[in-house]
Amino acid sequence: IMSVENVFRRLKQNSHLQEDQKKSDFLVILDAANEIRRPILFATLIIILVFAPLFFLSGFEGRLLRPLGFTYILSIFASLVVALTITPVLSYYLLPKLKALKQKGDPPVVRILKSSYKPILQKVLKHPRMVLSIAFLLVAISIGLIPILGRSFLPNFNEGTLTLSVNTAPGTSLAESDKIGDMVETILLDQPEVVSTARRTGRAELDEHAQEVTGAEVDVKLQMKNRDKDSFLAELRKQLSLIPGTFIGIGQPISHRIDHLLSGTKSQITVKIFGPDIYKLRSLGNRVKDLMEEIEGVVDLAIEQQHEIPQIQIKFNRLDMARYGLTTHDVAENIEIAFQGKVVSRILEGQRSFEILLRYGEEFRKNLESIKRTIIDTPSGYKIPLQQVADIRYEKGPNFISRENVQRKIVVHCNVAGKDLRSVVNTIESEISSKLDIPSNYYISYGGQFESEERASRTILIVSLISLLTIFVLLAISYQSIKSAILIIINLPLALIGGIVAVFLAGGILSIPSLVGFVTLLGIATRNGIMLISHYNHLIKEENKTLEEAVIQGSLERLIPILMTALTTSLALIPLAARGSAPGNEIQSPMAVVILGGLVTATFLNMIVMPVLFHRYFKKTA
Repeated sequence: IMSVENVFRRLKQNSHLQEDQKKSDFLVILDAANEIRRPILFATLIIILVFAPLFFLSGFEGRLLRPLGFTYILSIFASLVVALTITPVLSYYLLPKLKALKQKGDPPVVRILKSSYKPILQKVLKHPRMVLSIAFLLVAISIGLIPILGRSFLPNFNEGTLTLSVNTAPGTSLAESDKIGDMVETILLDQPEVVSTARRTGRAELDEHAQEVTGAEVDVKLQMKNRDKDSFLAELRKQLSLIPGTFIGIGQPISHRIDHLLSGTKSQITVKIFGPDIYKLRSLGNRVKDLMEEIEGVVDLAIEQQHEIPQIQIKFNRLDMARYGLTTHDVAENIEIAFQGKVVSRILEGQRSFEILLRYGEEFRKNLESIKRTIIDTPSGYKIPLQQVADIRYEKGPNFISRENVQRKIVVHCNVAGKDLRSVVNTIESEISSKLDIPSNYYISYGGQFESEERASRTILIVSLISLLTIFVLLAISYQSIKSAILIIINLPLALIGGIVAVFLAGGILSIPSLVGFVTLLGIATRNGIMLISHYNHLIKEENKTLEEAVIQGSLERLIPILMTALTTSLALIPLAARGSAPGNEIQSPMAVVILGGLVTATFLNMIVMPVLFHRYFKKTA
């Protein structure tokens, strides 16, 4: 747009000159292309630098957003190549033939815009302090909104399906789990929004996500009707909570996978308690769960289902084993064969092959006396019963012990509804630190999506500051003027005003896609600043305009291309911003909202504040 508009304007100016002053169309287009080439090249380089933070993101957020940055930079680079090569050629063949070049003055719409803008511009140039004070106040107000905004890693996805995790008490039989699963499906199918359900109860041991028969997953296909999704989920949770002895977590397939990837659980927030004693861990876990129950926004709250169950415990007597020349490995291997079995051969039946598994029969595996009499072969050739080298008895113990980095742990986990993720995490941390006394050798860590949000936000902030410093140095070198570089950098917060207000009005949740939108805004604001200041300098140096003439003429001549660029960008973004809840549009929508809001302030305030700044701070050197 900038390139075509500049060529068109120069051709039109040339067409109204005296015949002896006119240049050939080729020279006019060449001069116009050369005039715009350096600012466009530099603006493109700046945009690439602005997007540098995305390439420093690590983990899941890096894998998610780096392709976006690469695609944007590639498209900007392609646009640059077209603007510098194809556009001038097409302009040479198409624009000189336009009848509009012969018309005096601007088209009606352009004339109205310029006639409205010019008196405003002349007035604000006379009152720079007032303009800059208002701009500073707007920036301060927008920055003041940031602490009010909620924080989240990613927006809630609208996948059109749900995944319910149904967990019953340890020891529940397959038949009983199946009955509970039927109850869950009955409640689901009574909801008008539910189209169909599919359930899996338990998963095989060799499955990547092996699960006991006490657990089930229900996939639910939805078709939303009169109720919104939040109301539907609130009512569904209320009805499912009436099923006794179960924990039911509600999520979505993709969201579940993201949560599992980030924290190891299928929940948005996990509180991990580490320590040496499993009974103390269980006590602390229940106290943490009680504290979290009172926090607004916490849903699907659960603690790991760790219970005491009957066990046969075998404790080795190392002195007795040494007397017979046995090691713990020798004895453990015999016990493993007795209980788990060992494949000793295979048998063929036609084209089918079957493993022959050697182990105790079920009645012997449950009989304490049979286990005591299990025969162990010694290195000397003697055969001894297991009870001679081990203490074997019935005991009660935990059904499982979770570990992370070799340390025992217990996990309390939950999802969030009705509030932003970051504020709920802050409340949980505050409640636990103030109301729970953690013994020595025990500690708590928090996990989930918010960790990625914190890490990504910190990386984007640090690398953005480095990028801005690099941009400042490049601007100062390019313009050979620190003042010009400072003016462009000072102008950047004007873009943030509209972006922050747009986030506030659109729900008040600041997510990583929103931050990417702010990064994009910095590039747009920098480009507009470069185009304005470059044109001011061109008018002063090449056309011998005074400072005030250059500012007024340059602003008027850049008004239309800047407005056209903003308008075309806005038209492309409106569908994304308007359909934020549409499936597949959840990540693009927050970016679109930020860019759309920022474009308003970046465009209109830029056309007021930048001329005022340039006129005020270059007045002494003019």
